Order: sequence, then structure tokens, then C-alpha cells
Amino acid sequence: MNYPYMPKSTALWLIENTSLTFEQISDFCGLHELEVKNIADAESYKFQPLNPILSGQITREDITKCEADPSARLTLRTEIIDSQQAQNKRGVGYTPKIHRQNRLFGVWWILKHYPILSDGQIARLMHSTNPTVASIRNKSHASYHELEKGGVSPIVLGLVSESAILEAVAAAEKKAAAPKKPKKKKK
Repeated sequence: MNYPYMPKSTALWLIENTSLTFEQISDFCGLHELEVKNIADAESYKFQPLNPILSGQITREDITKCEADPSARLTLRTEIIDSQQAQNKRGVGYTPKIHRQNRLFGVWWILKHYPILSDGQIARLMHSTNPTVASIRNKSHASYHELEKGGVSPIVLGLVSESAILEAVAAAEKKAAAPKKPKKKKK
């Protein structure tokens, strides 16, 4: 089954803006029903809501139909499913010149939301360079003040898949949790 981009953010938007049941939202977003309930009960969030209508993942008519019938289920539009399958087959490759500024926004967004990731991991994810990532992290990049004004998630822009980011975060957390081996002294 295919799930929307940024499922927790999508679930948050659906909770705040629709009368769908937790079960319908959990089925659509690929989350456990209790996780959806926890998102609904939380006072504050570490993520922003993502409107699945604006991102073209579903239509307002789909939501209206599911609100009227609790047994009905939301499904992604076929264009999104095809795009996800193509992205999974080939990965994210060359970034056209027109979208290269989006890549900088993507690096900034990942640094803001996942500071545990190393410069090398972010550079690999975003097909960038370590010096570029380091300059954005240090706030010394020439375009940094533009980047601070905000940007869209690189997942939504199609520059990187959410699963790739989550895998990188898991690897970084595993590395951080591993006990450090003492260095041997040279004689």
C-alpha cells in the first residue's frame, strides 16, 4: 500500500481540518490508530500540518465522501502512486537548474528538523557537497538569509524520499547510541 508524503504531518492536517475518524486517518497515513489519537491529543507538535489537497495527493471530494461514510477509505491519487513507484525504482537523481535553489532549501530544512544527521549524510541525501552543508549549518552560506525565510520540505518537492531520511536518522541514532571504543595509544 502507498502512503502520503510525510504521513504524520498529513494526519495532523486531517485531524485539524476534517471530521474523518481516527481509523480512516490511520489507514490512509499508514499509522497505528493510537498514534493518530496521540497526535490529536498533543498540545504542541514537532512538525507542521501538510495539506494533502494542496500537494495533490487527494481531492476535497474524496474527503467529503469519506466524512459522510465512516466505512469508506481515502486513497492516494494514481499520479502520486505512479510518482512514488518511479522514485523508488530510480531514486532521486539529477536536479534541474531551476530546482537547485530548492536543494539549498532542502538542506536547510533537514538541518532544522534533523540536526542529528552529519554533514556527509545530508550531502548524500540531497546530492550536495559537504562544504555546502557545513556552510548552511554554520550560517555562513551566501544565501543563508534567504533560506531562513522558509522553505518547503524536500520530500514534498520530490528531492528525497521520506524513507531515505528516516533510514539516515536511524543510522545516526544507532551510531550515537553505540559505546565509543577507547583509542589505542601509539608507542
